[in-house]
Amino acid sequence: MSADEKVAKELVETLKDGEKGYAQSAEKLRDSEHAEWATTMQRLSEQRAEFRREIVGLGHEYGDDVDESGSALAALHRGWMSLKDALTGDDASGVLGAAVSGEDHAVTEYEKGLKEDLSDGFRDVVQRQHAAIVSAREELKALQTAS
Repeated sequence: MSADEKVAKELVETLKDGEKGYAQSAEKLRDSEHAEWATTMQRLSEQRAEFRREIVGLGHEYGDDVDESGSALAALHRGWMSLKDALTGDDASGVLGAAVSGEDHAVTEYEKGLKEDLSDGFRDVVQRQHAAIVSAREELKALQTAS
């Protein structure tokens, strides 16, 4: 398995988790005291879906099926697990905190991937997506500070 394929599979799983986590967060926040945060969460869910499709598409161009989760690690939660607890309560700030935690994990996964020997084209995509995820994390942290 190439470094591109290995990293792509891990990132696709991380992006799936983020997409689902943000969608669940948006749903939970719609009727909270911070309903405006739901729009941000929905936008970030859609961003993660777009990033996932981009990586899967690149994999298909190279003949790799990077959208299949095969590792045992993929079966474990990767950063959005704390969201489950936050979603069972009515605390909007808890949901936001879980989203920040999920972003911390996503940033770590991207940084781990960038340490690999990636092809130039794939590295460019991973770097661009990493920058957007770091920016999203900062946006969420700003919401935390403002609340």
